[in-house]
Amino acid sequence: MATATAFDILPAIDLRGGRVVRLQQGDFARETVYDDDAVAVARGFAAAGARWLHVVDLDGARAGAPVNGEAVRAIAEAVGERMSVEVAGGLRTAGSVAAMLASGAARVVIGTAALRDPVFAGDLVAGYGPTRIALAIDVRDGLAVGHGWVPGAPGVDVLEAIGRLADVGVTTFEVTAIDRDGLLGGPDLALYERLIASGHGGIIASGGIASLGDLQALRDLGCSGAIVGRAFLDGSLDLVAALELGSP
Repeated sequence: MATATAFDILPAIDLRGGRVVRLQQGDFARETVYDDDAVAVARGFAAAGARWLHVVDLDGARAGAPVNGEAVRAIAEAVGERMSVEVAGGLRTAGSVAAMLASGAARVVIGTAALRDPVFAGDLVAGYGPTRIALAIDVRDGLAVGHGWVPGAPGVDVLEAIGRLADVGVTTFEVTAIDRDGLLGGPDLALYERLIASGHGGIIASGGIASLGDLQALRDLGCSGAIVGRAFLDGSLDLVAALELGSP
């Protein structure tokens, strides 16, 4: 399987009811359905040469526990020999993390539980190693929030959150600018520049990425990767061309 290197391109599949969808700014009322066959979409990304696949269980993020586990397992079985699959959404217990890794995920992405209790993240890193645990840092108005991005959810200053989690051994942070997610308006370069300057770990960018220029800008800033969903799904950004900007 792939290992994270200088700049990875991670095409994204967001699952709701087993279907591939995208939300605008995390709003479940603003959903676009792209495909009923998540495995077929994953195979397409693998055929294009992607080395990583980012899968989000949106139902799980909302419920606080995995919901689309069977769909995730089917994806991992279909493409796991060709690409590394990371999974996010609703992973708030040690048991759910263990089950997801056992189902074929190369890496899990935790968020809400780790923001609430950094020791939880530290225990997972100690148990599985830093390459198998990443942290979702979802940012709204400068605050890292969890709870499936529900409006009004409590948050903590993003630099403070990353610092606490780096202190317990986390080395990979997947940072989404919520206000830009799913809108194709470009990434929040100022946010990523600030976080990279903190020196707390590798920053994988997500939210608003729409062009090769966006990806190049993120790479030039020093991001270690980028997660792209809508632009690949609707064909406005070519995955093969994007992968040429990534790590060899």
